Amino acid sequence: MKLIVVRNNFDKNSLDKKGVIFNTLPDTCILNNGKPFFIPEFATPCHIEGHLAIRICRLGRSISKRFAHRYYDAVTVGATFIAENLLTQSQEKGLPWDLATNFDNAAPIGTFIPLYEKQTSDPESTKQFKPLPDNISFKLTINNEPLFTATSGQMNHHIDKIIALISQYYTLRQGDIIYMGSPTPSQIVNINDKIEGYINDKLVLKFNVK
Repeated sequence: MKLIVVRNNFDKNSLDKKGVIFNTLPDTCILNNGKPFFIPEFATPCHIEGHLAIRICRLGRSISKRFAHRYYDAVTVGATFIAENLLTQSQEKGLPWDLATNFDNAAPIGTFIPLYEKQTSDPESTKQFKPLPDNISFKLTINNEPLFTATSGQMNHHIDKIIALISQYYTLRQGDIIYMGSPTPSQIVNINDKIEGYINDKLVLKFNVK
């Protein structure tokens, strides 16, 4: 599986509002099951961003925007950690961001919530698929204080548009995850911080920083 992170999907945290800026992370970045995140020694300081995460449910390439809603089936909240010092160095030298963003366990992921109840037992049936609605609320908290609260309707680019774009370059496979961008700039995290993520006020992500 692969993880694709959109970097400019909200007005408050946008590098470029016209195009879609994204990068990929390896599966070694995924941190699930509520396991703690250990701040690496090289991350000084360590920052966190929160995202609405979309799960891909079928194989596809060069997908039309018109049919993109058939390729995802669930949402959750995810987070990405950034070694801010390495990111600054990379940006100043015009180098890739990999060392700053692609390290092990840098992308915690919550429990996925289905977007709809399946109307048929046939997994290939197009009747069960529905486009992502604009009223999905999601938030991330640090020690019970909100880092942000946002809705899917506030995104600059709908997931259908993003899938149509990304699938021109990458084959999407079942189990791939797309992080839809952070509504606010990153924030420093510290040891013993408690991170929680919610979809429509339902707790889907919870872990501690060590």
